[in-house]
Order: sequence, then structure tokens, then C-alpha cells
Amino acid sequence: MANLSLRNIAKTYDGVVPVIKGISLDIHDGEFMVFVGPSGCGKSTMMRMIAGLDDISAGDMWIDGERVNDVAAAKRGIAMVFQSYALYPHMTVAQNMGFALSLAGKSKAEVAQSVQRAAEVLQITHLLERKPKALSGGQRQRVAIGRAIVRKPRVFLFDEPLSNLDASLRVQMRTELARLHRELGSTMIYVTHDQVEAMTLGHRIAVFNAGHIEQVGEPMQLYNEPANLFVAGFLGSPKMNLLPVTVLSASATSLLVVTPDGGSLPLARVGSEVQQGDSCTLGFRPDQVQLAATDGAAIAGRIDLVERLGDSTLVHVRCAGAELPFIVSLPGTAATPEIGARVGLLPDAQRACLFDTNGRAFKPCVATAAQGRSFNTFQTPT
Repeated sequence: MANLSLRNIAKTYDGVVPVIKGISLDIHDGEFMVFVGPSGCGKSTMMRMIAGLDDISAGDMWIDGERVNDVAAAKRGIAMVFQSYALYPHMTVAQNMGFALSLAGKSKAEVAQSVQRAAEVLQITHLLERKPKALSGGQRQRVAIGRAIVRKPRVFLFDEPLSNLDASLRVQMRTELARLHRELGSTMIYVTHDQVEAMTLGHRIAVFNAGHIEQVGEPMQLYNEPANLFVAGFLGSPKMNLLPVTVLSASATSLLVVTPDGGSLPLARVGSEVQQGDSCTLGFRPDQVQLAATDGAAIAGRIDLVERLGDSTLVHVRCAGAELPFIVSLPGTAATPEIGARVGLLPDAQRACLFDTNGRAFKPCVATAAQGRSFNTFQTPT
């Protein structure tokens, strides 16, 4: 296990094209950290720099107090699991898992013991004599993970390891990875563009965008208190509903906003920096709003689509002033609303978010369970 510290890390290609733009982050001993973001945001580049596969253009990287910028990849104590399994087809599972140890000069007994122990953790002892062609996708991924485990690294890196699997197998493997982390207690960094993987696996999530980190925090903190519109729109499935509003009156603990329909909506979760007359964006999650009658509703619209998912029902409501239909999440047992019917929407005033014209979230004045802890502090190792 290890602490990993990144300070002002930057990456440019040909000295001109910036890919990573001065990222600082602490990853704690035994933590499961997830890097999430859209394609091309820099998360895999950051992973490759941590692994030592790419050079760092600027900044410092520390592992357990040791600066490792110039340390070779093989000497950093890091094991990486890639999207591609990259198993040797002519070798058995046991030979694939133990190959790195054999190259390192370990005895056959040491290799066999390490392979057996890793196979027991991954529950693949019955597969040790098979070759990759006789394995399923999930089994091959376990072998790739086992190849990393036998090296007993200080840090595990996972670069979108489940993206080649089908949907049901991905769910199973997420469970396996969570169990594996509990058993090993190792520091793990996981790269994905799948927000479900990020929310279910990570102790903390770092949301990447265009080469920098938008926000770092626990999954539910990012879900309930996004720092800006990018995080609000990226995390959550379906994404947060957004509506332009104007502040009618404001105080340190409450405010009143006017919707494009002309209705007024009281809110409680906002700071004193909001001023009367400000143009803002109101955000609320699909599970933070209820359907109601149109009479007296500040937000009203027409039902555009109903999705019955079994455990839940998603109602798409087209509203004035909104670029996209709002989505309301109802219990699966709820009566199916009629398409085309006009309905009112009642957002939860205590949980709604408000963003300024630059897309930054106003600081909430109502404390939540996620507050009170520091998630993205950085201390220079000594």
C-alpha cells in the first residue's frame, strides 16, 4: 500500500499541445480513487504518467515520500491492468500470471506460491492449467488482474478494464473488483468514462475535463453538490435537470426565483453571494422532483415520453425555457402517466442546486452529511 501525491503535474506533446494542465491531488494509502471524464479529457494520460509509461512535462510525483519523476516504470512498485487483456496465448493461466516473477529471477516455488495465492483471491484456481482461448471474457480479465496481484505492487492502476465486457458481466466484475479491494486493502486508481463504475467503486472520484480536475470528492458529495455545471451534467444517470431562472429576492438562507413560465419557486440551499436580479441556472436531479397538478406549479410542461424500467419509471417532461426535456424518476409501481398530459413539477427546495452565469455552483448554506471533510487537499511530502 502507498500514498501517492501529484503536484502541478503537466503534460505537453512536442512542447506545444497541453494535455494535462497543472493537476495537484493526494491519493491516500489504501484508497480506491476513480478518474472519470469524457474521452480525451486526460485521465488515461495521467494514469500512464503515474505508471511511468509517459514522461512528466512539469510538476512532481511522489510515492510514499519518494519523488519518482525519473524512476523507471519497473522500479516504481506499480502494476497496471489495461483494457486489453494482453495474455500470452501459448501459456497457461498459471504461466501468464507468474511470467513477470519468472523474469525477475524468482524461484519456481516462489512463483507457484504467489500464483496460487492470487488465484485463490480471484477464485480462479480451477483455471490455472487452461489457456486463454478456453476462457470467457470475465475469466481473462481476472487472469490479467492476477498477473498484477502476484507482483505485490504498492499501487494498482486500472485503465478501463471492463470496457470490453458485456453489460451483465461488467456488473459482476464491478462486484469482484470491490471485493478484491476489500481483501487486499491496496491503493487503487481506476480510470473509466462510465459514471456508474465511478459511483459504485470509488471511495473518491476525480472528475477530469479538458486536462484539469473539475472536482474531487466522495461519490454522493459530487452527486448532491456538484461544483459546476460540467460535474452536474456528467455525473448521474439520467443527468441533472437544468432550467434558466432569475432571482426575484435573496438572503443568506433563502431566495425566490422566477422560472421562464413566470412562476415563482422558493429555494433554501444557497449562499448570500446571490443577488436580486441575477440570472442563474437551477438544477435538480430526477429523484429530487415530483409530478403535481399544473395549478400553482412554478414549472409546468407536457409529458413527452415514459420509460418503464421495472424498478423505476422515468417521465420525460418538455418545459418552456429548457433545452432538454426534464426527467422525473418515479417508483416502478407508480401509475403510468399519460403521454401528452400537462403536469406541474415540484423540485425539492432543500436539495436543488443553483449555478451562476459562469456555471459555478453557489455555495450551499444547508450542511449535508458529505460536508465537513477535506477531499482534495495537497501537502508537499517531506
